[in-house]
Parts: sequence; C-alpha cells; structure tokens
Amino acid sequence: MTRAEASLNGTGKTVINDGVVAKVAGLAARDVAGVHALGGGAARALGAIRDAMKNTDVSQGVSVEVGETQVAVDVTIVADYPVQLQQVANDIRTNVIRAIEDLVGLEVTEVNVTILDIHLPSDDDADPAEPTKAALR
Repeated sequence: MTRAEASLNGTGKTVINDGVVAKVAGLAARDVAGVHALGGGAARALGAIRDAMKNTDVSQGVSVEVGETQVAVDVTIVADYPVQLQQVANDIRTNVIRAIEDLVGLEVTEVNVTILDIHLPSDDDADPAEPTKAALR
C-alpha cells in the first residue's frame, strides 16, 4: 500500500493511506449531478448489499495511485439519462481535483473517467400520478 508522506516544518510526518484518498475522490464524484452510481455491475451489486447493512463503501468505483506528492485517479460511473456525458466527466474531474488538492494536499496528475453505462428511468422511478405508456394504450 502506497502512502503519501509530507513533512510539516520538521516537526513530524503525516501519512495518508490510499484508502483515504480514494474515499475523498469517491465522495467528490458522487456529488456531481448526473452520476447515478459509481463502479461496475459487480461492484454496484456488492455496494447494494453493503448499503443494506449500513456499511456503504464510498470509494466503490474509484482507484488511486498515490505517490509522495502526487496522485492519479480512475473513476468508473453509471450516468443518469439524459445527461451530457462529457460535461459529467468534466465535472467529476473538477470536483475530484479540488477535493484531493484541498483536503489531502496532494497534486492530482490525472483523473480518468470511464462511463460504463447510462441509467434509464424505469416505471418504478416514474411518478405514480403519471400514466405509463402501457396504461394509455
């Protein structure tokens, strides 16, 4: 496990584990409008089980490579439909960079965003007061 280390005025060493950086990135990515979920199908299924047990993994769908002063981030998402996918990816990059640089103090060299799927609203998500296409036939 790589750790970011920073010396503070020669009074000691701060060690930041990769998991902390991944959590910060995951929280920042989840805050972006148009992000339905983080992670692929298997990760989301495991995440649903964790959520049911009140043990949410906020770093799901996020991997980081942390050096002493820099970090590279990979984020995998499912986007909501209809959103501008490039805009969502750009907003994720902006949020993740800001959060890591502000909270963790590391320079972000890159944020790669992979959009695995788009979430289509289902009948379960629709307003019950609105008639469905099937009901109108």
